[in-house]
Amino acid sequence: MPKPVSSVLPVVLLGCGGVGRHLLHHIVSCRPLHAKQGVAIRVVGVGDSSSLLVADDVHSSGFDDALLTNICAAKSAGSPLSSLLGQGPCQLFKKPEANGKVIDTATVLGRSSGLVLVDCSATYDTVGLLKGAVDHGCCVVLANKKPLTGAYEDFEKLVSNFRRIRFESTVGAGLPVIASVTRIIASGDPISRIVGSLSGTLGYVMSELEDGKKISEIVKTAKSLGYTEPDPRDDLGGMDVARKGLILARLLGQRISMEDINVESLYPSELGPDAMSTNDFLESGVVQLDKSMEERVRAASLKGNVLRYVCEIGTAGCQVGLRELPKDSPLGRLRGSDNVVEVYSRCYESSPLVIQGAGAGNDTTAAGVLADILDLQDLFQKTA
Repeated sequence: MPKPVSSVLPVVLLGCGGVGRHLLHHIVSCRPLHAKQGVAIRVVGVGDSSSLLVADDVHSSGFDDALLTNICAAKSAGSPLSSLLGQGPCQLFKKPEANGKVIDTATVLGRSSGLVLVDCSATYDTVGLLKGAVDHGCCVVLANKKPLTGAYEDFEKLVSNFRRIRFESTVGAGLPVIASVTRIIASGDPISRIVGSLSGTLGYVMSELEDGKKISEIVKTAKSLGYTEPDPRDDLGGMDVARKGLILARLLGQRISMEDINVESLYPSELGPDAMSTNDFLESGVVQLDKSMEERVRAASLKGNVLRYVCEIGTAGCQVGLRELPKDSPLGRLRGSDNVVEVYSRCYESSPLVIQGAGAGNDTTAAGVLADILDLQDLFQKTA
């Protein structure tokens, strides 16, 4: 039996890639569950890299579930948002007018019902919109790591009102890494060190290498499974892990930037984005890594160790790269695309807090984003 609606959460979604589309699917499929909880998520706008689709009346109505489903289908097929015009009471705005419409919507709803601006894109370009939403008292939910890993002033601005921002899915997909770290910090228990395998992609790559497969084959499979960033070199170069490490380091109070992180790339510069396209890398570049990686795996195995791609955050800053670890260690036992994070503090000095679970995939990440949205429901009241 549905409960009376106690919280209505208007949402504008930025980003219609894999995570964004899965999020819309989750919102639709979870309607019966949310109804039982007295919660209603009202999607009033969806944007991609070129345009924004907005409901005619953001105050009292959003997109119906049929339109949300059609948006997912259209974007999966590579069609523009403009192809959805006429399927519901909505308007289309092209960039740069779309950005202004996001701020207008934040201004209007920020003064009345409130708004959750959800960023599932993979760009730095949303920073201005996110800061504008914060200025208008709106909430922000991030799967996109980049707004939190640019200028420190942007990070500080976005997290200045911690009640209104959630970014659990920026580190560890749906795992409660951010929540655990912030709870420990809030308790007055100083965190001395965080060590972890923070990339589901590289966790998968490392365990498959351990089984004797070639890295070129593994990377292609990982991309087909949706484990990688659009360009797998974002994972193989360690930048995705470095961004996650930077977010955690900044949460610990370190005023550092990406340039301060020592990152070991798994590919040389001659195979980088400046030298070849993503398709060329997948077709002819990554195979050049097979021999050297096989040698590193063999060298580690002769010592009874395994290779893992590790991020460590301590008092000396943040380091990211390959390490040889004992097979029976928490990180050494890691298999597949799971993430493992060890948190050391005064209370967890000799026996760290260990967080482990699925750390990759659009579905898992989208579920984490939806949980973050629902976590804000107490800030929203029932609207007519």
